[in-house]
Amino acid sequence: MATFGSGNQNRRNNFDSGITMEFDRLLIGQPGVARHVLPFVQMFEAGLSPEGRPAGVFLLLGPTGTGKTRTVEALAEALHGNVRNILRIDCGEYQMDHEVAKLVGAPPGYLGHRETQPLLSQARINSVASDRSALSILLFDEIEKAAPSMMRVLLGILDRGLLRLGDNNLVSLERTMIFLTSNLGAESMQKELKPTMGFAAIAPVNDTVASNQRLEAIGLTAAKKKFSPEFLNRIDSTITYAPLDDKAISRILELQIENIQTHIDTRLGSEAFELDLTGRLKRFLIEKGTSVQYGARELKRTIQRLILQPLAAVINDGKIPSGALVEMDLKNGERILIRIHPGDEEEEDT
Repeated sequence: MATFGSGNQNRRNNFDSGITMEFDRLLIGQPGVARHVLPFVQMFEAGLSPEGRPAGVFLLLGPTGTGKTRTVEALAEALHGNVRNILRIDCGEYQMDHEVAKLVGAPPGYLGHRETQPLLSQARINSVASDRSALSILLFDEIEKAAPSMMRVLLGILDRGLLRLGDNNLVSLERTMIFLTSNLGAESMQKELKPTMGFAAIAPVNDTVASNQRLEAIGLTAAKKKFSPEFLNRIDSTITYAPLDDKAISRILELQIENIQTHIDTRLGSEAFELDLTGRLKRFLIEKGTSVQYGARELKRTIQRLILQPLAAVINDGKIPSGALVEMDLKNGERILIRIHPGDEEEEDT
């Protein structure tokens, strides 16, 4: 005999399981992040998030290109099915105290009161939720750059889950997960990494664990120097990201290639074709698109420059028939070669 509410429970379990699987698929090379973030999603969906504060607050630390911003994008895609369901605040644009008016709106009587629409309005926050989940995602990118006045506004949000706008209207952030990314300690982390780690190095497990622990200590020390104790006490979880290893980089590349194929299938429809990259070209993309200093940050731009741009030129010339297999390879160590199969074999140097 089924118990009352068992249908809802089964649907919730399926929803949670789907989010977990999709999040793990999209966020590569940082397996420990899920156990910090997803329990707060589960609490929200179960109706157990605490009242009077955001559903979750996270400080993301670590070297550039290790997946901090990608974490937020992966969660948006897993929750809402769209990576754009994020309200993003670039804190580099709020380094002066007066610029906080762009967030909350200018008070009545001040110049620009009617013209300045607050970025953190209730409507904007609600707009990044979806039919799949009522949970909004708010990202403060590079939080260490924010002006003191903005930090005071944020402290109030983390404390009460409320924001008072310039016109005295209140905005509730109880249905919001807040992520703060920071490069604090990144320079010290790079110095820690240089002697022992690189994308071609394979460190023993114990050495990797010890190195990650040192990175975490560096990040936390830098955060304590920058932020006040009352600010840090309102953060639910501080997550330090480890450098991506060779296996993770390869998986990220494969995911990028899969996304390109999906894009081809969706955009070109009946004119779509199958794309295949040789192992030699993949290794070249990794070499050009990753580094110890910048992680995998440049990989997407490298793919755009070396894969998408040459491919677009061939498509625009009408040289790829519908359903063809398009193989891309590396020639003479630096030139991109495009082979089109079947039919008369064609080769394009770029």
